[in-house]
Amino acid sequence: MTNRRAMILLLVLSGAIISICMGLRQSLGLFMRPMAVDAGISAATFGFAIALQNIVWGISQPFVGALADKHGPRPILIWTALAYAAGMLLMVFSRGALGMDVAGFLLGIGTAGTAFGVLMGVVARAVPPEKQSQTVGLVAASGSLGTMLLAPIGQGLINGYGWQVAMVAFAGIASSMVLFALPIKGLAIKLNALPAAASSKPVPLGEALREAIGHRGYLFMTLAFFACGFQLVFLTTHLPAYLQLCGIAPGVSATALGLIGLFNTIGTYGFGLLGARYSQKHLLALIYLLRTLFICAFLLVPISATTTLIFAAAMGTLWLGVSPLVTGIISRVFGLQHFGSLYGVVFLSHQVGSFFGAWMGGLVFGWTGSYNYAWGALIAIGFAAFTLQWMMDERPPAERQRAGGAELAPA
Repeated sequence: MTNRRAMILLLVLSGAIISICMGLRQSLGLFMRPMAVDAGISAATFGFAIALQNIVWGISQPFVGALADKHGPRPILIWTALAYAAGMLLMVFSRGALGMDVAGFLLGIGTAGTAFGVLMGVVARAVPPEKQSQTVGLVAASGSLGTMLLAPIGQGLINGYGWQVAMVAFAGIASSMVLFALPIKGLAIKLNALPAAASSKPVPLGEALREAIGHRGYLFMTLAFFACGFQLVFLTTHLPAYLQLCGIAPGVSATALGLIGLFNTIGTYGFGLLGARYSQKHLLALIYLLRTLFICAFLLVPISATTTLIFAAAMGTLWLGVSPLVTGIISRVFGLQHFGSLYGVVFLSHQVGSFFGAWMGGLVFGWTGSYNYAWGALIAIGFAAFTLQWMMDERPPAERQRAGGAELAPA
């Protein structure tokens, strides 16, 4: 197999795994209403299980990334894919908060291994620096196709056979990620994409983490990433319920999630291309700003099927465009030797935001009977993230030291 064919196969397999992982995760909101009716699972209980999935994903991501940096990606992908499938199966048999929480925990571990953190490091190591942004954007874009395909499939199964059959089918789809993971190791070796080939001057992990945490720009990006998780997981978890409160037919929710996946494909690849030519920190900031402005516009116009689908298309364009940009900044500023760990720390902030976005939505609705205050929180946090990301100092640590520890790079 030539290097070109190996590269294409690596991109296809990585995109397939991410597509399944994210498509399943972003379709879970479709199950909240039917599980409430059939199993008595409240919105707060369901929201907390999804929130737990996201916080466990975030907390485990640095450790999962470090294991992949040390041992290679394949064993991590296999075990976490099995955990993902087990979490979905457990949801079928859960009739209370404890079972849902254990399921959420397993889903969090599964997502940490099969989403972006592990595979983005493999892809970034396999290409030269000048092609990292667009290549990572291509993989993330292909990965977003999962939402476009799996959300309508999930809604169709729920309508035709019930939510239990739909969830079992989703568990089977999750387990298929094991098959896609099996060839990854051989391809990574052929392309010199394993961690051992990433650096000729090894730096201890502890030293790399201390250097990153002491970098003000890294901290700004990490804090801004909180808003990304907060906004997006609130939408995937609570938008279907919000639309039903507004009198919108349930099928519109599935169509909206599918549109997010479709336009995400375009937007993510587009931002990957832009990240190779323009300031990655400013592109990230603009994503946060535009998301927040679209949320404001959605709430100001009458809620209908048409405005919902327009909103979904707009948000989809901005959905995962952050992935190639964050990957590019970390690899350029800190290198790739400990990429999995450093990406994991940034992503922990994202998942803390995801936790509060999912949980807060359920709590606010339970207390007030509406989502008004939750929407207000999304807007305020979005503007704060734009400000932090725009001010980020993206100079490598050595360059900052040579500049005498200047506080912030000019915007």
